[in-house]
Amino acid sequence: MADLFEDYRLGPGWDEMFAAPGLPRESYAALHATLQPLSSGELGVRAEVLARAFLDQGITGLERPFPLDIVPRIIPAAEWRTVERGVAQRIRALEAFLADVYGPGQVLADGVVPRRIIATSAHFLRAAAGINPPNGVRIHVAGVDLVRDEQGVFRVLEDNVRIPSGVSYVMENRRAMAQVLPEVFAATRILPVESYPAMLLRALRAAAPVGVADPTVVVLSPGVHNPVYSEHALLAREMGVELVEGRDLVCVGNDVAMRTTAGEQRVDVIYRRVADGFLDPVHFRADSVIGVAGLLNAARAGRVTIADAVGNGVADDKLLHTYVPDLIRYYLDEEPLLSNVDTYRPGEPGVLEHVLSHLDELVLKPVDGSGGAGIVIGSQATPEELEAVASAVRADPRGWIAQREVTLSTVPTLIGNRLRGRHVDLRLFAVNDGDEIRVLPGGLTRVALPEGALVVDSGQGGGSKDTWVLAEESTPVSFPVSSPARAPVPAASSPDPGPAAAGEPRQQQGAWEC
Repeated sequence: MADLFEDYRLGPGWDEMFAAPGLPRESYAALHATLQPLSSGELGVRAEVLARAFLDQGITGLERPFPLDIVPRIIPAAEWRTVERGVAQRIRALEAFLADVYGPGQVLADGVVPRRIIATSAHFLRAAAGINPPNGVRIHVAGVDLVRDEQGVFRVLEDNVRIPSGVSYVMENRRAMAQVLPEVFAATRILPVESYPAMLLRALRAAAPVGVADPTVVVLSPGVHNPVYSEHALLAREMGVELVEGRDLVCVGNDVAMRTTAGEQRVDVIYRRVADGFLDPVHFRADSVIGVAGLLNAARAGRVTIADAVGNGVADDKLLHTYVPDLIRYYLDEEPLLSNVDTYRPGEPGVLEHVLSHLDELVLKPVDGSGGAGIVIGSQATPEELEAVASAVRADPRGWIAQREVTLSTVPTLIGNRLRGRHVDLRLFAVNDGDEIRVLPGGLTRVALPEGALVVDSGQGGGSKDTWVLAEESTPVSFPVSSPARAPVPAASSPDPGPAAAGEPRQQQGAWEC
């Protein structure tokens, strides 16, 4: 082998490229054949070209750059079919849950989810009760985070159904990679990702209020100081719609209008990138200067659609996440296609003491943590850190979950002038237009660049990789959105999968960019 791979070491977990030392997996054959003859110097030159191309596209925003690694992550077509079906299944169940929990509450009456979980969730907003979206869609865009476990099985970290961010990296990563590995693109059939803005616009237009045939859609941003403002601008530009801030909109008589040089223009659909708490100072934070007063009343009156819907956060509360497999069985009468990571709920009888006695084997997460903040990986923690987290969990069991520590899969990553295995996760983006749920083929692979690190986040020294989904003869699948046929009440929930020690939501200048 060329020196690029000759000292590449496989870890104890699953390696995405290699099935065994020197033996690449079939899906990586073309990529390996391209990289293997290169010297470290030649690969370094391509990496420099890649870095310049990525930065020239201006997608890094105002936060620290999220470096793009030159070795992509590849998902075979057959495996992708299972993943996208599993993601669509979860979204259908969560849609049904949101309609239920902000409506009749049958899931609570039947005991599938305890009422106390909802009553104590910081993201359950009573002000959102009774708001019925025109086409029944509350989750217009979802970001579902996955990892591979030690056996190579994809498991769900968490479901982000508020305002998931990162899709701009997916599109710009692909554009940059096509410039530096053209021979691999020529030899490999890779499903495209540039259709995302069209998918999103279709879903937003389909969500227009009743009777509006040609809706005006806008992207609502907290403003230029938001760390992912560049993504807001990119999506607005690619969709051909206006990018606005709260000061550009006004509510009068439950109608929302946009101030323009030609006067006020009615707005029908708002793709908001502002957190619930800052969205409407009438109903939420009175000190918000980035929201629109009266916006929630306009949505309740059916005069404007807010995407994603206000109050969706109750469906991606980390504790609620552990109930998603039960919700799939309850609403869809199906078995989950994607499992969660084994998770413990310290607030349940008998579970707290088990968690406290196995702290050094678990990953502890605050249910409202963000950006990897507050995570304690037991095997890497000091005795003082374990003692501190034990006190915190004992004081507020509802505020924590505990999970089995998963050895995340690795992908060869350029570190200095050598390729080294680094842990990765995967954020997938799905769009729901009310008729179909489409999962963007590929996603944002986030890589932990420090050796041995398991927390994957740009704020924790992470980077990204282009994610290639290999094509087959058939076209990518979309999934009809049918009314759920609620299943009989399942047995009491046992601890179920939840997020492993990887990327968390991150608070961003008045907006939770998850």
